[in-house]
Amino acid sequence: MDSARGKFSGPKSGLKVYHESDSIYSDHNVVERFVDDSHPYNSATDSGARSEEDSTEDSQLSTAMLKYMGEILMEDELEDRNCMFQDRVALLAAEKSFYDVLGDPSPPPPPPPPPPPPNPPLYSNAAANDRKRRKNQHPDEASKIQKEQSEGCNKSKASGIKKKRNKGEVVDLRALLTQCAQAVAAYNHRAANDILMLIRLHSSPFGDGSQRLAHFFANGLEARLAGTGLQIHTALTTKRTSVGDMIKAYQLYFSACPFKNMSNTYANGVIAKLAEGATSLHIIDFGVLYGFQWPYLIRLLSLRPGGPPKLRITGIDFPQPGFQPAERVEETGRRLANYCKGFNVPFQYKAIAQRWDTIEIEDMAIDKNEVIVVNSINNRMENLLDETVTDKCLKDAVLELIRRMNPDIFIHGILNGNFNTPFFLTRFREALFHFDALFDMLDATVGRENEGRMMFEREMYGKDIMNIIACEGSERIERPDIYKQWQGRNERAGLRQVGLEEEIVMKVRSIVKKEYHKDFAVEVDGGWMLHGWKGRVIYAISCWKPSHLHLL
Repeated sequence: MDSARGKFSGPKSGLKVYHESDSIYSDHNVVERFVDDSHPYNSATDSGARSEEDSTEDSQLSTAMLKYMGEILMEDELEDRNCMFQDRVALLAAEKSFYDVLGDPSPPPPPPPPPPPPNPPLYSNAAANDRKRRKNQHPDEASKIQKEQSEGCNKSKASGIKKKRNKGEVVDLRALLTQCAQAVAAYNHRAANDILMLIRLHSSPFGDGSQRLAHFFANGLEARLAGTGLQIHTALTTKRTSVGDMIKAYQLYFSACPFKNMSNTYANGVIAKLAEGATSLHIIDFGVLYGFQWPYLIRLLSLRPGGPPKLRITGIDFPQPGFQPAERVEETGRRLANYCKGFNVPFQYKAIAQRWDTIEIEDMAIDKNEVIVVNSINNRMENLLDETVTDKCLKDAVLELIRRMNPDIFIHGILNGNFNTPFFLTRFREALFHFDALFDMLDATVGRENEGRMMFEREMYGKDIMNIIACEGSERIERPDIYKQWQGRNERAGLRQVGLEEEIVMKVRSIVKKEYHKDFAVEVDGGWMLHGWKGRVIYAISCWKPSHLHLL
């Protein structure tokens, strides 16, 4: 049994408890995952081998996204266009500048930090507290965590996390980052700066996974210490990064990591099955971005016996700053229209680029005679503000809007993160665990000198880390929740969960097993298909319908 399956799946006779935070430094609200190994989806072997013809078809469809990216890269004047992955942040910066010019206090600034304690503890005391906390752990829990740390995912990272400083002396970068965060939280500038200097000596954006992790987290801590988090994050986000460069980096990520392929395969399989026999299919896509998901589905629809249905896509995303807020969302529609022509799929597109809490059902022009699918698997909902900073939770508002659309299916894919808390140290630790897995994943699958990897880490991971660590209040827009929390949100919004399609789950597992690194895994828990790396759940996807009680 490989390490990935050993982490996700326990003994076949029962349930395996999976901890969100598997580090000895985590002492707060440990989130548990219960993975039922007796579930047919979680079997170590696929039930029934697919035919060679089906396998060939899957291979062809899995390349549709990469080919579509290649076609975008062939467009003229591509280098002059900005990337739209970070439009939400750029819009926030533009709004803030606008309010500053008008002298309007809105949007409200984040609450001021509490006054520093009279005797802030030194980081050496923080380390002692960590040791004391580990000593006071329950024996069973402590032994289990220590065992997991010495085996599995931590075994492969041990050589990277600990770096030799002088002969016979070892530096634990993750422990130093935690101690530095404690000093920053205690407003102990001297201790924090001393630890940052030590971290800088042993971190690098060009090193191994742990060194890169430490580099970007040190950037965030330094900005938070200086009180310049928003300014630096805005400067990083509004810096011109060409579409071409980012798509090339995204191609690399897609080839090395199956997470997007897994979500696309499952979502498109569900939609294609739902649309069997339909004459019109309307997809309302919250977070359409460049439309990378849809070439796969267009190919599937074109192969449908009897011909494809009419395909309508309402592409929704955040507006870009400037006088043409919907320009890039409209460009996505033109690209998809050209792609549909090549496969003889009738196509209609509508672009919506505005704040999601201002969208109305009438904007969708819903036809009761069409199959309606609401799709949100690009993790854009995590950028919506929640009840911790605003009276009106925008996440809940969008879910209620989706319920009122009364779709035939709502496909909900999320980034599984437990670092959306207003408490800095808790958020820091959870973010550290999460990104530790992501940097380790790329270190295991992509060469360290690969320029595409360095760009992806800098432009995607680095900017997210800066926002998570250095920004507070409404300025912090990276707000992921774990799938259990989304489960509660969806149910409160009047949605009921739909069971997973077993055949499609098996298909996803087969693709991951055949084409990607052995430490990627696919499992099922409570109606969610989980995507993970070495035992840590990174993404999750599930399907929902409006509850009949809310339709009365």
